[in-house]
Amino acid sequence: MGQELEVVQALVCVDGRVQGVYYRASAQARAQALGLRGWVRNLPDGRVELRAQGTRARVEALVEWCRKGPPSARVASVDVDWEPVDSEMPLSFIVLR
Repeated sequence: MGQELEVVQALVCVDGRVQGVYYRASAQARAQALGLRGWVRNLPDGRVELRAQGTRARVEALVEWCRKGPPSARVASVDVDWEPVDSEMPLSFIVLR
């Protein structure tokens, strides 16, 4: 299998003004447009966390989008951890509440 078709998974934590600014809904829309599987949720400490699975190029594109987010967000930092692929990932990209 070519590297461009390799399926990868990333856990992304986004810090800054990222809650109450449609970050989750915007991340979901971007991930769905990229054809990714996974989820996004708010954390109690004010960060947003997401787990995304798909081809490396598409997951990296979502990570790059996360560095800016929607227009009203103010992203301070983005931490990315590459993980083993989880076969239990949702079939689409969902918002966890």
